Amino acid sequence: MRLALCNEVLREMPFAAQCARAAALGYAGLEVAPFTLDAEAPHLLPAPRRAELRRDAAGAGIALSGLHWLLVAPSGLSITTADPAVRARTLDVIERLIALAADLGCAYLVHGSPAQRRVEAEGDAARAEEAMARIAAWADAAGLTYCLEPLAAREANWATTVAEAAAIVERIGNPSLRTMLDVSASGNGEAEPPDALLERWLPTGLLAHIHLNDRNRRAPGQGKDRFAPILAVLRRQGYAGWCGVEPFDYVPDGPGAAAFAAGYLQGVLEGLA
Repeated sequence: MRLALCNEVLREMPFAAQCARAAALGYAGLEVAPFTLDAEAPHLLPAPRRAELRRDAAGAGIALSGLHWLLVAPSGLSITTADPAVRARTLDVIERLIALAADLGCAYLVHGSPAQRRVEAEGDAARAEEAMARIAAWADAAGLTYCLEPLAAREANWATTVAEAAAIVERIGNPSLRTMLDVSASGNGEAEPPDALLERWLPTGLLAHIHLNDRNRRAPGQGKDRFAPILAVLRRQGYAGWCGVEPFDYVPDGPGAAAFAAGYLQGVLEGLA
């Protein structure tokens, strides 16, 4: 398994400095939130800027592992809306973000974006699932994995558990569409603890990514959740994918949270060796 830092934690730094800081802390990858690259239209980043981002990462010796927080910008997007114009615009943005991920050398995209997947009327859930099927085809053509992220019911009302997301993935049946586990979301919404969920779902092949964060929304090690059982399952199951470190509440600040998480998780992994 490899640790990636979600780059919005360092969003105040220039991108090259983000790469250098994450690499210096021991992260193998940077998981990029597109809105940190362009607050209005990240899906339209010009080719020279994409090449520059890859050079920044290569110069720091770090991978650009994936994209997440996909639909923050531009505003007004939705995969559930019955409005054909909004739906077409949303799907166009996602298709272009998949191309951006490919251009940056990423391996995956994570679809959380709770505000843009609200189910509020008849047909909304069906439209969300149909969107996922189309998105899976684009990801497959690009050689990428697209992960539908289960989010706790306090954040979303569609695909709120690993089981629900896995059922959607199975119905669509495209190997480029997978689900994942976010420790914070699972801690706030699942009946089972994260390590038990991993024991059950990793062998199915339906779960392809991990987000490491405490249920209090801080960095791993800054709350009551214990990550040794989680990392032990990943190691025992032979998980070789990425684990994105994704705190939302930065204590004492972004760089400090990134440093704390790196030290804590590396210490846990050394203890498991």
